[in-house]
Amino acid sequence: MAVWPALKADPQAVLVDVRSRAEWTFVGVPDLSPIGREPVLLEWQRFPGMEPNADFVDQLRSALAERGAGSETPLYFLCRSGARSAAAAAAMTAAGFRYCVNVSDGFEGSLDSERHRGRSNGWKAADLPWRQT
Repeated sequence: MAVWPALKADPQAVLVDVRSRAEWTFVGVPDLSPIGREPVLLEWQRFPGMEPNADFVDQLRSALAERGAGSETPLYFLCRSGARSAAAAAAMTAAGFRYCVNVSDGFEGSLDSERHRGRSNGWKAADLPWRQT
């Protein structure tokens, strides 16, 4: 998974996990402590109704500013399987952020032949660090 080497190589790069609070709690979150960082956890759609987070762009801009990051900072967007994160990356690009990358395999990846996630691709299947919250 190309995102891990990119995060390791650039200490300014930020991982933005746009899944829901329930997913962070019950599925886990990326653990960036081996490279001395934490991901930004910010819902693209609000749990439990999964309505769009109308304040996403402003909330992320604020969270990035707290870290000293801005429109030139490389941002990597992650969700379960790559759909919500693609939308979030597009929204931040439209808001003037220059380097927004969708992590297309997501945290859990695609469904496998048994209709389970987390086995064939994605952050977990790549055996990247993660933890339960």
